[in-house]
Amino acid sequence: MSILKTKQEQPLRENSKLKRLLELFLVSTKLGITSFGGPIAHLGYFHEEYIKRRKWLDERSYAELVAVCQILPGPASSQVGIGIGIMRGGLLGGLVAWFGFTLPSVLALVLFAYFLQGVDTAHAGWIHGLKIVAVAIVAHAVMGMAKKLAPDRSRATIAILAAAATLLWPTAFTQITVIFLAGLLGWSFYRTEDTPAVPVIHVPIKSSAAVLCLTLFGGLLIFLPVLNGMLSFSWLAMFDSFYRAGSLVFGGGHVVLPLLEREVLPAGWLTKEQFLAGYGAAQAVPGPLFTFAAYLGAVRNGWTGAVIATIAIFLPAFLLVAGTLPFWDTLRQKRGVQGTLVGVNAAVVGILLAALYDPIWVSSIQAPADFVLAAILFGLLTFWKAPPWIIVPIGALGGIFINSVIT
Repeated sequence: MSILKTKQEQPLRENSKLKRLLELFLVSTKLGITSFGGPIAHLGYFHEEYIKRRKWLDERSYAELVAVCQILPGPASSQVGIGIGIMRGGLLGGLVAWFGFTLPSVLALVLFAYFLQGVDTAHAGWIHGLKIVAVAIVAHAVMGMAKKLAPDRSRATIAILAAAATLLWPTAFTQITVIFLAGLLGWSFYRTEDTPAVPVIHVPIKSSAAVLCLTLFGGLLIFLPVLNGMLSFSWLAMFDSFYRAGSLVFGGGHVVLPLLEREVLPAGWLTKEQFLAGYGAAQAVPGPLFTFAAYLGAVRNGWTGAVIATIAIFLPAFLLVAGTLPFWDTLRQKRGVQGTLVGVNAAVVGILLAALYDPIWVSSIQAPADFVLAAILFGLLTFWKAPPWIIVPIGALGGIFINSVIT
């Protein structure tokens, strides 16, 4: 009887898993199409879709995931998406979440490499409008996270100090230092206090698989240059260059640009003009800035080059997240770690607040009309509960109106 019951339940579990993976793919693809504004804006979009609307994670767990991904090298917003995907559907779920979020911008940039190199995206009104959308999205996310993660005087002070340090010393290592110091403050002040029990995050990855992912990350970083020196395969040289760039970047997508420039220009893969044109296009499309690698690969070797470059630059991020999360959930249950995370979460709010000002505000709000549009979009998000996929086209149309009528 029990064997029969098990056989009946098996298709139900498989259908449930397939349904969950399909939902994850559709949601992440929607985010990949609508998430304009860079990595910090992406965290705002994720917060709105994954946390507020679908409640796949609680606020504290989301902030902790953001903090972990800020510390790890690689594209932080993509790593957060991969992490949420892993929690929903294991390694395959992480792959599906990454694929959905990344695919739209990869396709757009490869098409740009083929067909659109003469288009000027720098002064397009709709792009200006999408930058203003990012202001509203991030402001909304910061406000929501601050209510939960920095609600009292001491945690608000940590958040403000974190924002100040991040703005006054804008380096990737400043963020890591701020998170570390905030963790020390949290451990000092909150390790003996009663804190709400953290929800258990089920990470469906075995410890042995996590260790394998971390080992593979380090092994590829060490041995790919050795293999590239021994073998004369053009695809291996490309994979090595982009894997190394994706492994050694702290601080988000913009930091990867000088690394990529040093890899591709001396090798003669493309001209400096082509490099800058692709960078301009990468700023204009939604999704992660790391997909700039798809453009570079396409210029070098068509669709094959685009696929190799994209996989190589994102693979380190995937391996690091998959290798870290299973151990992280065990650590976060300890009382001292919980106190540390209270400070870390407050610092994450401050780091997002700093990013709201620079680069998002300073590059987007240039005139009173820009501020008016941002205020309208913020009001729609906050008080009218409009979803981001509605805010994006409204902001794009508003940017066109501002550029053509008001200015």
